[in-house]
Amino acid sequence: MKLWGSRWVAAAVVLVLLAAVIVLLWWRGPEWGLVADVFGAVTWRWIVFALVLNLLSVAARAIAWRSVVVQALPDESVPFGRVFSAFSIGLLANAVLPARAGELARVAVLTRRLPRGRGYTATLLGTVFTHRVFDVVPALLLVVYVLLTAKIPHWALTALVLAAGVGVLLVGAALVGSRLRRPVLDGMHPLRRVLAMARLGLDVLRSPVAAAVAILFQCIGWLFQLLAVYVAMRGFDIHAPMPAAALVLLLMNVALIFPLWPGNVGLLQAAVALPLRQYGVPYARGFAYGLGLQVIEMSVGVGVGLLFLAREGLSLATLKRIEERQEQEALELVEQAEGPREGARVSV
Repeated sequence: MKLWGSRWVAAAVVLVLLAAVIVLLWWRGPEWGLVADVFGAVTWRWIVFALVLNLLSVAARAIAWRSVVVQALPDESVPFGRVFSAFSIGLLANAVLPARAGELARVAVLTRRLPRGRGYTATLLGTVFTHRVFDVVPALLLVVYVLLTAKIPHWALTALVLAAGVGVLLVGAALVGSRLRRPVLDGMHPLRRVLAMARLGLDVLRSPVAAAVAILFQCIGWLFQLLAVYVAMRGFDIHAPMPAAALVLLLMNVALIFPLWPGNVGLLQAAVALPLRQYGVPYARGFAYGLGLQVIEMSVGVGVGLLFLAREGLSLATLKRIEERQEQEALELVEQAEGPREGARVSV
């Protein structure tokens, strides 16, 4: 009952925020007639090119995740097709479900064909964390490139510095975790057991070659995404240079770190349109471009995700149940962890 109550409260908060955003966009947003005019003049061959580049980016990042998974599960055969399927379904879940449920969804899809009872769910969650940590490397390279070449508003500079600082802290935490001795799971306290299994996902950091491969493909994925952002500019008749595309890509990712409402629609478009004004791009055109970018990225994730969802014999309702089951398992884990402590207090 408590779970359902929290869900209703969260849903109500999201709806209120979304309504406030819609009102704010209507009141203080761009001139919607001009936005419509921009969409009417889009050059679609550039948009198709951007879609292809985004698909290549997804494939490269899936290869990077597989490098992490193979290192964490050395005794299991995990072919790329299965990893790509799970990764694509995760993108779909992130697009249609709240709170980045795709991270749980891709783990759940991948564990469906793995032996049960071996703690692979916690281990794969660790690989998701490691995979995200590897995003920091290309992101920091892009930050340096932007700082050296782009026209950056003061507010954007602050956001980039803060995001880079958080990224460095995450890398440090991952490196420290990977240097810990490989845990012996038998006889561990339930909570410590799960945390230890999750730490196994960091094992790729113990292998320089495997880590280098994963980071390389993450960088390739970001490069394809950068090219997609640049190409999409041409589709919206924006002729800003590559540093402007790099700035847009970084600020898009910063705007999506905390999903305040579905897709952070409005916030993301403002994060795209405002810095482009430094390059002489009218706000309405930049806002339309931001909408187009979000549609391009979502269409790749949703389209490929739906394809693999059907291949796995799953449905969107199943993805929602996966999210709920994972949350329930987390609650049960906390109860198991607190149970022995309470028993110890009583025995004393």
